[in-house]
Amino acid sequence: MEFKRIFTIVMDSVGCGSDPTSVNYGDDGANTIGHIADACNGIKLPCLQLFGYGNLTKIKGVNPNTNPVACYGKMQEASVGKDTLTGHFEFMGVLTTKPLKTFTDTGFPKELITELEKQTGHKVIGNCAASGTEIIKELGEEHLRTKAMIVYTSADSVLQIACHEEVFGLDELYRCCKIAREICMKPEWKVGRIIARPFVGTNKDNFVRTPNRHDYALSPAHETTLDYLKESGYDVISIGKINDIYNGCGITKAYKTVSNHNGMEIMKDIAKTDFKGLCYLNLVDFDALYGHRRNPEGYKKALEEFDYDLTKLLPLLNDDDLLLITADHGNDPTWHGTDHTRELVPIFAYNRKIKGKNLGLRTSFADLGQTINENFKLKPQPIGKSFLKEL
Repeated sequence: MEFKRIFTIVMDSVGCGSDPTSVNYGDDGANTIGHIADACNGIKLPCLQLFGYGNLTKIKGVNPNTNPVACYGKMQEASVGKDTLTGHFEFMGVLTTKPLKTFTDTGFPKELITELEKQTGHKVIGNCAASGTEIIKELGEEHLRTKAMIVYTSADSVLQIACHEEVFGLDELYRCCKIAREICMKPEWKVGRIIARPFVGTNKDNFVRTPNRHDYALSPAHETTLDYLKESGYDVISIGKINDIYNGCGITKAYKTVSNHNGMEIMKDIAKTDFKGLCYLNLVDFDALYGHRRNPEGYKKALEEFDYDLTKLLPLLNDDDLLLITADHGNDPTWHGTDHTRELVPIFAYNRKIKGKNLGLRTSFADLGQTINENFKLKPQPIGKSFLKEL
């Protein structure tokens, strides 16, 4: 069956159990969805239960389903790493074989910080691995006094700059992040993303980050499924941080979001329009608000909200639409530290005319993109195996 429109939703960080390589990352035993359900004495996901979510791993409150309405399976990442860029790039055909640069243990080199201060005209404070919410509590008041930029990193390949949206200025923050992106194109400093982290508030007790985050990512190493679609005249509609992740490559139209629910509302609106191609949504709240903050209860509520929103999207899909749902990595909120977790991810494929079945264990995230390629008769990606004929 050929599909006119493919809707792809990435449940950012919603992994479903360890893969054979998890032990190499200190994550053997991690299971984001399973442990959330255990920690919260169960979770209610009636729509995803119909899809077959309970068939993938043990989820308290989500039963296995012998007659699922969607095709379901698991995917194992072939790339090294466990972050946003490697996961998303692999979806669309780019295999990452060398880990991206990280500065978790040491902070950024003095030479990098000196160059950043020189080119931006602002001093830097922080320069360590930290939680984004904690570092603005710790250094936000000093930032207000001095206008020095709060620079920090994490276990991911990122350089993040937090500044007050009103006092420092959003445009000035974006300008400084663009400079940081250019500086960090040097091979020895090449991090995957520069992230602008604006916040508001008057003191450490009421500082809060705003939705005006902006990512400045590396472009994919070569053309992706998104580029193939665009070059062939198809629509490639991004919702949320998809446009940032791919550095705009292959995108024909982009929508920003302020929450998971807002992202689903935008997808519902797009489903009511006539287009041909891909609508691609990333739901970042799971990861940013609950996974990294080790908040299983908040994560559970966000998943239940998404499940409800999904029930509102399905009636808007046409007979020749395909819905794909997956995740880009894990972020088990019951695990040690505050980092992502290397895990298998779910893959669901829904169309009201197809019969649900088990797609098995896929050996690359790129199977998703390869399926899109085959559907639209594009040239194949260098990696991945389509499951289009299995639907």
